[in-house]
Amino acid sequence: MSPVVGRCRWDGLGKRQVALEVPMSHERERQTYYGALNRLTHAVPLKAGTAGDGTHTVASSQWWQRLSLGKKRLLLWAGARSQRSAERQTFLARENAGCAAEDWKGTGLLFAPNAPEQNPTEELWLKGKTHLRKNFAVNKTFARVKHCFTAFLKSLSFDSVKLSWYWPAPQLT
Repeated sequence: MSPVVGRCRWDGLGKRQVALEVPMSHERERQTYYGALNRLTHAVPLKAGTAGDGTHTVASSQWWQRLSLGKKRLLLWAGARSQRSAERQTFLARENAGCAAEDWKGTGLLFAPNAPEQNPTEELWLKGKTHLRKNFAVNKTFARVKHCFTAFLKSLSFDSVKLSWYWPAPQLT
């Protein structure tokens, strides 16, 4: 008998080859984050989501819309299925309805997945993941990993030369 998930083989004291049910208390936990980059202040507001699907991606877009207070937004997409979803496309079509392309409130740029050399948002996530790797010894629980990741990104003043490739530097008036 070979061990399977949720069961283990008892090889210590007791009978061999008898399956022992072991409850799984550390099943894989997941967290999805949506982030925004404020080009003027370099702040990185984050929004936790329960899933990376079209519905949650649209909810994050609406959150960014409220944060931007009617200003134009550039949406940098990493090519994830949720970012190319019909829900996201419908949201942008509604938001930009009746506007000329240069007046769109939200414009999306699609990048290759996991391409921090192109996409400033992926560069941001890479910085967060690198911070986690450097602090792995103190992050013993998933809750601690989440806290370490979000605290680092929220405290980060992020700027990247890549931002100017796609969006001109904002002018203070």
